[in-house]
Amino acid sequence: MEQRKLRFDSVLLPTGWARDVCVSIDEGGLISNIQTSSKDGERISGITVPGMANLHSHAHQRLMQGLAERAGPGADSFWTWREVMYGFALKLSPEDLEAVAAQAYAEMLCSGFTSVGEFQYLHHQPGGSPYENRAEMSLRCLAAADSAGIATTLLPVLYSHGGFGGAAPNQGQRRFINDVDGFLDIYEIINDALHGHHQLGIAPHSLRAVTKTGLDAVLESTPQGQPVHIHVAEQTKEVEDCLAWSKQRPVEYLLSHFNVNKNWCAIHATHMLEHEVRVLAASGAVAGLCPTTEANLGDGIFPAIEFINAGGKFGIGSDSHITISPAEDLRMLEYSQRLKHHTRNALADGAGLSTGRSIFERALKGGAQALQQNMGAIEIGGRADFVVLNDDHHALLGRAEDAALDAWIFSGGNACVRDVYAGGKLQVKDGLHVNATTIKNNFKKTIERLA
Repeated sequence: MEQRKLRFDSVLLPTGWARDVCVSIDEGGLISNIQTSSKDGERISGITVPGMANLHSHAHQRLMQGLAERAGPGADSFWTWREVMYGFALKLSPEDLEAVAAQAYAEMLCSGFTSVGEFQYLHHQPGGSPYENRAEMSLRCLAAADSAGIATTLLPVLYSHGGFGGAAPNQGQRRFINDVDGFLDIYEIINDALHGHHQLGIAPHSLRAVTKTGLDAVLESTPQGQPVHIHVAEQTKEVEDCLAWSKQRPVEYLLSHFNVNKNWCAIHATHMLEHEVRVLAASGAVAGLCPTTEANLGDGIFPAIEFINAGGKFGIGSDSHITISPAEDLRMLEYSQRLKHHTRNALADGAGLSTGRSIFERALKGGAQALQQNMGAIEIGGRADFVVLNDDHHALLGRAEDAALDAWIFSGGNACVRDVYAGGKLQVKDGLHVNATTIKNNFKKTIERLA
């Protein structure tokens, strides 16, 4: 990529809002210089903010959008939804997964996400046997990220068991299952294929899907300091089952049996007692919150006020992709606290401060940390990820700076996003992904084939 200069009318920097800011971008898509009060560079009108990290994605679940909203014969829950999801997961070919993932990633960019943590557990053929290339499905996610132009932290999933204590998996999980050696084979193939802004970590699926011995073996066999993401305490039944098995709650067990630190991301962590909140916050780990998915599945409400007050860090993810929108996930996070605590502006950082900016900047930092992506702020040395909001959109008319950010998050949503640059490349122009036609056509063919 050639060097270029962009001059933003209004942009959110780490020091606050600034006008007429010239940002120089090098051949690698990184910011090489920032000059304020400048008339240099290609003018970018509108209101510009850093790109957001989507720290938790199951790309294949984009296929289910809107198709699990019919009531069953009994009480519906995460566990009944999971059986529906298994049915979709068992049908996908590698080509299908690439098409579905590319569609999800293009939608992420159009909404303001510029990197994604792909929690990838769809490893094997429909019958459960490995592909000739054991990492085939994960490599398809990398290819999809390339076609969409989004940076990914690929998180291959260690999924070995069907329940706590090493229980045998069920038939619906047959495409997910690996022992330690099989998982490490996949990990090494992905590592050899990494390029560009892509990163690699590991994802023990959950405490019910791994044993301490198995996870310890993977942690010892892979580099220290890499991202480690794990589902934990998402549902009340998970808490009850963990207590019955170990006499500890899931977050409590995780923190007492593993060296949880700033490299870890506790996905959901919805159901915690006061002492778990304090210890998880003190560990430096990021809480990976997926508010629209958690609401859709009826999981519960994360104790965000308590966690933030304890010094905890969080990021956001679109998880099942029931919707793909950083604005909507941040809105849902704030609104859940208002409903729970009967208050307003629950997560604002102080009197007179913007709630939208408070949670937006926290999510930027937490997401970048969880994915170990060089993003989250428009600063020298960081990746050139910019989200340009359309100040002519009806929700943003007459709004500037923090007021515009609040209007995007709490009112306008995805429709306010005009242009998106990822790694210095324009990937979304006037709300449309630059490769939208090809990506959508491939996705449509997949939908038609599976229908």
